[in-house]
Amino acid sequence: MVRILFVCHGNICRSPMAQYLLAHLAAERGLACRTQSAATSREEIGNPIYPPARRKLREKGIPFGDHRAVQMTRQDYGAYDLLLAMDQANVRNMTAIAGGDPAGKIRRLLDFTDHPRDIADPWYTGDFEATYDDLLQGCQALLDWLEGQDPPCV
Repeated sequence: MVRILFVCHGNICRSPMAQYLLAHLAAERGLACRTQSAATSREEIGNPIYPPARRKLREKGIPFGDHRAVQMTRQDYGAYDLLLAMDQANVRNMTAIAGGDPAGKIRRLLDFTDHPRDIADPWYTGDFEATYDDLLQGCQALLDWLEGQDPPCV
């Protein structure tokens, strides 16, 4: 079973949306993934998913749990197979938290797509539909990539 940690700045919008979306898509494909999410900052620790993000997940039929924001730790680097950032700033912060990335496990989620780029933070843009679309594209590409590994990662 592949273990994936999604990471964004506060762990209340993009990373929990990705966590629950990937778990849902993997289950639909009959794949076993363990997904979690975390923040690079301490600003939102203990807070639930931001209400517009919850509404978007509910609107799209993606089940989610009683999430509370947590911060990524150095130990997470060894506990997960992939640590997936939402943007390049997250990659820099995650690499610092982890003390480096010798195994190349820290990447942006959209690096698995044909159009690698950052996922804009809907906390600032207010565009949760665009964020969801980017997350969906990234999660589908990630699952395709995992299935294509030899042996498959999932």
